[in-house]
Amino acid sequence: MSTATATTPRTKWAIDPTHSEITFKVKHLMIANVKGAFQKFNASIEAVGTDFADARVQATLDAASIFTNEANRDTHLRSADFFDVEQHPHLHFTGTEMKHVGGNDYTLTGDLTIKGITKPVTLEVEFGGRNTDPWGNEKLAFALNGKIDRKDWGLTWNAALETGGVLVSDDVRISAELQFAKQ
Repeated sequence: MSTATATTPRTKWAIDPTHSEITFKVKHLMIANVKGAFQKFNASIEAVGTDFADARVQATLDAASIFTNEANRDTHLRSADFFDVEQHPHLHFTGTEMKHVGGNDYTLTGDLTIKGITKPVTLEVEFGGRNTDPWGNEKLAFALNGKIDRKDWGLTWNAALETGGVLVSDDVRISAELQFAKQ
């Protein structure tokens, strides 16, 4: 992924969890979206200056921290029917390529691991900018969006509806607002 030489200094950025969120949406009953989030996660970026086309991106999400604002659903999502958090406590993402597509827009391709299954995904990324907070800390932000088919990672539980269709859609829309602090 890197076009930089081994001697080019890389800037390290760590997630600012108090100013970041990772959410998802899934169709329920084929008519409405249910939104959820992972409340505990870690992420980092290494880049040469602000050349994010060469960025190294890593993220780990705590599967047990899933939250959909409904305790029974959250318990079911933590079970072997979905994330099986006892056997697979984390979801992992490792970026393999970040391409600048124009302006503040990038595509980020990487390997997403859920329940021990690793598959490539591509996310749309918007660089939100870079600024310094009142305490002198350099920050930068990104918005990410994408879609995966949950069945690709063994998340296959579902129920048929009497009226046709299924209880939970296969498509999962992923969205993240992430702020990073310079290390």
